[in-house]
Amino acid sequence: MMITSKIKQRIIGKGRGAIFAPLDFLDIGSRASVDQALSRLADQGVIRRLTRGLYDYPKKSPRFGYLSPSADDVAQAVARKDNQVLQPSPAMAANQLGLSTQVPAKPTYMTNGPTRTKTIGRQVIQFRNASSKTLVGAGQKTGAVFQALRYVGKDRVDDQVIGKLARSLDDNDRAMLSKQSKRAPAWMHAVVQQIVEHV
Repeated sequence: MMITSKIKQRIIGKGRGAIFAPLDFLDIGSRASVDQALSRLADQGVIRRLTRGLYDYPKKSPRFGYLSPSADDVAQAVARKDNQVLQPSPAMAANQLGLSTQVPAKPTYMTNGPTRTKTIGRQVIQFRNASSKTLVGAGQKTGAVFQALRYVGKDRVDDQVIGKLARSLDDNDRAMLSKQSKRAPAWMHAVVQQIVEHV
C-alpha cells in the first residue's frame, strides 16, 4: 500500500493531463509492485488506463467529463516507455512552427523504433522508422526546425520561412541548431546559417 500511495502522490504532483508508464516509477518499487499499484489506482478511478502499460491522470472538463490526452503527449509517453527517440513528421513540424496551416489528419512521428500504428482511445498515431539523419535534434525544438525545412523543401525556403523559424528559437536553440546542422542534409547548411544569423 505504501508504494501505491507514493505513486499516487507523484502522479497528482505532475498534474492533470500527465501520461506515464510503469517505467516512470521503478525507483519506488519493483516492476511487479508498480504494475499492481497502477492497476489498483486505475480501478479506483484515480488514473485511466490508455493502453497496455500506459496510463494518464486525465484532465476533466465540467462540460465534457474526462478529456482525451493530446496526441503529442501520448507519442512522447510511448517513446519514453519503449526507450525510443521521437521527431514530428515534416508536416506536423511545419504546422507546429507556423509554416503551414494544415493539420495532418493522422499525427505521424519519426522514430528509431519500428514502424507501427497505435490506437489510443479515439486517436490513431503513426510511428515511422527513420534514419539517424532524419532524427537529428529529436526531442528538441531544433529537430522540429529540420523537419519543417524538409516539408518546405530546398527551393521554397524564403526570407519569410527563415524569419519565422528564427523567431521560434532562443539563443541556446540557435547554437544547438548550428552544431547539429553538420549532420543534416547538405542543402540545409546555408539555410541554418541564415536562421542562426537572423536578427
